[in-house]
Amino acid sequence: MGTVIGFDFGLKRIGVAVGNTLLRQAQPLSIIEAATNDAKFAAIASLLKEWQPEKVVVGLPLHPDGAEHEMTVRCRRFAHQIQGRYGIAAILVDERYTSAVLQQQRGQHVDSDAAALILQQYFDEHDPS
Repeated sequence: MGTVIGFDFGLKRIGVAVGNTLLRQAQPLSIIEAATNDAKFAAIASLLKEWQPEKVVVGLPLHPDGAEHEMTVRCRRFAHQIQGRYGIAAILVDERYTSAVLQQQRGQHVDSDAAALILQQYFDEHDPS
């Protein structure tokens, strides 16, 4: 059994979720809000140290037709940075329809809920073996 952390990367906030390979259930964990990249990665390092995940999952935003856009490139870079900095496998998961599932209400941040949906999608789509 291993822990898996999911990220919903955004320029202002990064949603974080956690789950494990035994139960295969994701749950929202936190939202990282930091002004600088150094502060964001310090918060990520703290989470990785605390949870000791075997891998991380990063949502990959795409246009409805599957085409990439600016945030796709940024999310790929974010996943590569996590893998490079911390030596943890980073898996990209298509997040095209996760935002449609969440009904954001005015003033509410749903980033950690989105991260949980992304992580749950990973668990649902990948064979447990």
